[in-house]
Amino acid sequence: MTKQLLIYDLISAVSAETHRELSVREVGHFGFSAGTNHVPLMLSEFVQASGDMPIVFAGGPGDRIPVAVLGFRDGENRFLDVGGTWRGRYVPAFLRRYPFVFANTAPDTLTLCIDETYPGCNRDGRGERLFDADGQHTTYLRNVLAFAQAYEQQLAATRAFCARLEALDLLEPAEAQWTPTAGDPMKLTGFSTVERARLRKLTGEQLAALTADDLLEPIFAQLLSLGRFEQLATMEPAARLN
Repeated sequence: MTKQLLIYDLISAVSAETHRELSVREVGHFGFSAGTNHVPLMLSEFVQASGDMPIVFAGGPGDRIPVAVLGFRDGENRFLDVGGTWRGRYVPAFLRRYPFVFANTAPDTLTLCIDETYPGCNRDGRGERLFDADGQHTTYLRNVLAFAQAYEQQLAATRAFCARLEALDLLEPAEAQWTPTAGDPMKLTGFSTVERARLRKLTGEQLAALTADDLLEPIFAQLLSLGRFEQLATMEPAARLN
């Protein structure tokens, strides 16, 4: 659970020279996420996502990031039906941002990129143009940039949140197991969660500081989300929905 590009295949920097004629049409499904069993989740998404999917922390000390768990096995997204329609109530921003993403093209420089393998990308004028006839940003592209910039800001806040949890020694390695009525047992490892026992050991001063910074709510949302593993286990993978 460490790869970050996940759903992106071939990204290129958005530019008027390369993409003046490019349009993007929403395909109306999330089939592009069929090959991943988790996606990054921002701190601001915890409360909404916790009612739908398990939230855990991937990566190791100093490099942790929250993720929404979508399946037990590699390449298994249980939130999709056979047509790629999202079966949950909440769609993580990581997926809503696609096919766009910011990439580090130079130190301290972020460049908006697009995955042109997205089925909705075309040069036939279908959907939304990125640039107008004069090579200027369209309203659509300006909105895309605003969403991507807000995502990057949330990413910084999310990483600071993870560092805070580590500093308070609240995270502990965990695993999820499920034995279906028919078939092989399922097991997911390689992640961490907030440990309730460690949370109870915090001092009043530490708890007050978390409360003042609005961080207790996402902590409890993450803990409550673990109950969604059972729901996830009962969702049939799309390949079996015939």
